[in-house]
Amino acid sequence: MRAILLSVGERMPAWVGAGFAEYRKRLAPWLPLELREVRPPRGRAQTPAQARALAGEALLAAMPRDARAVALDGRGAAWSSEHLARQLAAWRMDGRDLWLLVGGAEGLHESVLARAQARWSLGPLTLPHMLVRVLVAEQLYRAASMLAGHPYHRA
Repeated sequence: MRAILLSVGERMPAWVGAGFAEYRKRLAPWLPLELREVRPPRGRAQTPAQARALAGEALLAAMPRDARAVALDGRGAAWSSEHLARQLAAWRMDGRDLWLLVGGAEGLHESVLARAQARWSLGPLTLPHMLVRVLVAEQLYRAASMLAGHPYHRA
């Protein structure tokens, strides 16, 4: 199994790329993590709803039909690191790749949320979508290290 972080947005700041790369490298022995980006909709005439719909179409088109999809959504379930580790163990048993879906500044369209098998919230704070990439990579590393008996997680 591998994890694919599918995110709306491109040309992120260097610190985002560096943070994501660091956790991807640490995670590699346990869970290959790949970043795929879809171009955000362009054009000032678009309403937020139109931008969200176009980004949703791009996300759905970039993902295989039978993919296990988890939407990063502030209205989703807030998982503890321990819960994420249990989820990761269950997903590994399934064997399918894990697709983690991150929306753009407008969030995820309802069609993407409906397609996802789970909705994961990183908490009640509103987070910049670029920061979500780093947080998700770190939490996947934490969960995988817990399953491997590595001392990274000390809580």
